[in-house]
Amino acid sequence: MKSCKGIENPAFVSSSPDTPRRVCASSPSIDISVLPTPAAGSPPPPAPQEPLEPPQLSGVPGASELESLSEYEEGPCGWGSFQPRALQRCNTPGGFLFHYCLLALTQGIVVNGLVNISISTIEKRYELQSSLTGLISSSYDIAFCLLSLFVSFIGERGHKPRWLAFASFMLGLGALVFSLPKFFSGKYQFGSLYEDTCLTAKNKGSCSTSSSPLFYYLYVFILGQLFLGTGGTPLYTLGTAFIDDSVPIHKSSLYIGIGYAMSILGPAVGYVLGGQLLTLYIDVDLKHSIDITEDDPRWLGAWWIGFLISWLLAWSLIIPFSCFPKHLPGTAKIQEGKVSQTHQSGSLQATDGNFGQSFKDFPAALKNLMRNTVFMCLVLSTCSEALITTGFATFLPKFIENQFGLSSSSAATLAGTVLIPGAALGQILGGVLVSKFKMTCKNIMKFALLTSVISLVLTFVFAYANCENEPFAGVSESYNGTGELGNLTAPCNAHCNCLRSYYYPVCGGNGVQYFSPCYAGCTQSVSKIHPKVYYNCSCIEGEIHITPTPSSVSLEAQAGKCSSQCKNLPPFLGVFFAAIVFTFMAGTPITVSILRCVNQRQRSLALGIQCTLLRLLGTIPGPIIFGSTIDSTCILWDINECGNKGACWIYNNVRMAYMLVAISVICKIITVFFNGLAVFLYKPPPSVTDVAFQNQNAVLTAVSLECDLNKAGNDG
Repeated sequence: MKSCKGIENPAFVSSSPDTPRRVCASSPSIDISVLPTPAAGSPPPPAPQEPLEPPQLSGVPGASELESLSEYEEGPCGWGSFQPRALQRCNTPGGFLFHYCLLALTQGIVVNGLVNISISTIEKRYELQSSLTGLISSSYDIAFCLLSLFVSFIGERGHKPRWLAFASFMLGLGALVFSLPKFFSGKYQFGSLYEDTCLTAKNKGSCSTSSSPLFYYLYVFILGQLFLGTGGTPLYTLGTAFIDDSVPIHKSSLYIGIGYAMSILGPAVGYVLGGQLLTLYIDVDLKHSIDITEDDPRWLGAWWIGFLISWLLAWSLIIPFSCFPKHLPGTAKIQEGKVSQTHQSGSLQATDGNFGQSFKDFPAALKNLMRNTVFMCLVLSTCSEALITTGFATFLPKFIENQFGLSSSSAATLAGTVLIPGAALGQILGGVLVSKFKMTCKNIMKFALLTSVISLVLTFVFAYANCENEPFAGVSESYNGTGELGNLTAPCNAHCNCLRSYYYPVCGGNGVQYFSPCYAGCTQSVSKIHPKVYYNCSCIEGEIHITPTPSSVSLEAQAGKCSSQCKNLPPFLGVFFAAIVFTFMAGTPITVSILRCVNQRQRSLALGIQCTLLRLLGTIPGPIIFGSTIDSTCILWDINECGNKGACWIYNNVRMAYMLVAISVICKIITVFFNGLAVFLYKPPPSVTDVAFQNQNAVLTAVSLECDLNKAGNDG
């Protein structure tokens, strides 16, 4: 060790295989050694025949320091020998993060934005039941679960940027395939308009059980979703691990938080883009030759254009990702400065430098991670959080619509205004705070525990946000003293032959809501007024059977629900926004904790396990549990001409609110429990200062070592 400044330590105690390693590099490090104090009159200890290896503190595992260094093959940005100087400006963590954010944004736009907003249009155009369109939505998660573990294990030692180039290709291909039914199903043929007023001669709808030939396009949509799921798999496993590789440990949470925030903003962009495109007629070349408008229930929007835009955007990212090197310049130096925070447990197996090179190591690697109790606690806490967040993302608009008497579009707008900014702000704040205060792994988990407790308290807002149902004829209110509760048909509308499958609520001048103008007994309407006005309604008390005037029309009925008298909406939105922020503030810290508490070589696989369990236990059952719970509060179902039960029209608002409180509190308690258990069980690696003293009279000596990597390997 002549090349190192300082004193050689002949009595350094060798570390165990689990002791964190640190390669001696150009930056100064601290060597702490234990020198036994000789007893009085005893000869000095003999010098060792050969020096022992230097203290090993780095989180980079491996059989030797040279093997660790060789892992990080840094290089310029380009393709083979073609390495333009202009591209080297992007060969930085910031340049990679920029393209990663674009890919995460594109994935969010397609998967959680355009698909969701287009589902109802696809149902109508291709005559699919909601259960089948639900299968379309879940196909993404099915592909993700099937591939996540294998891709994350195989890609850990591979060229991660090229995996993201593959992800860009598959996301683009999935978006393209998803749009193909538009080009092969022909022009949209809309039928005659349904007459919504009371007409005694009106024909009833026919009962048909035969399937449409358009049904087979279902498989094309499922194939597109499977491709999208394949493309999304490397994004949140290998992409996150690559970012963690390329930046110092205190900046990792900030970079990951920004990337995850962009994935949350993606659905918002998708909803805005998709909403604007749905104002265009589905066959854009026939826009000026049709006689229906957006207000007509037969109108279908151009749902497919957004998928073509996403296809082009995703494929434009293939080239940038393919030019990044396997590791960004400076990665090896960054890894040398990192100190391992892997959870230490006697049940965990040490992995050698060649572990993970072969696919036959996959079962052992999976078992090793499953035995990491801290890792599993963190994963289970994210699963319970995912169950809540996906449930509310799906059904919050319905909750707001029913509780506060808003239209579907207004409720969706308010839900998006609260969910998307709150989630993005929470992700960024969590990453910024962890980065600013340079928290250790245990402190990061404590921070996640604190935010989970705060969000648990704020969840009780649902108990105070409930509003009583407004009067509804045939459900909670009789038809002027006639008819029976639970039956929409009464003597005043028995001659109208109304359809239960056509829900078009109107609000009477008496403050009572009716299922449709037909069930209100209205025989005439004024369509030039917005909202549409109906008159000569036999079921509305005090009706005036004359041609309407500005003063008399208001006494009849107008389209839409009656305005709610509940004033809880503003405080509900404010408190719920805060709950969303604190919920997502734990997202980035928990991801960083997972990266820290597992072996360096198993980070991608750990994220793959997290993503798989997140979907199996969270995002897939979440909407199902929320949907079943909300359905249990239904008090008026849609019954079609065949007598089959369809969607729910009216819910018991108070019961719905309390049921959602129960689900949320149970899941939040599970989250807090597992986060707290992770903090309790976590055991950081023993630092050099924790070396056991063999002699009570030991003397602690700190020696500064400065040597290069090669000489450190030779001397060791």
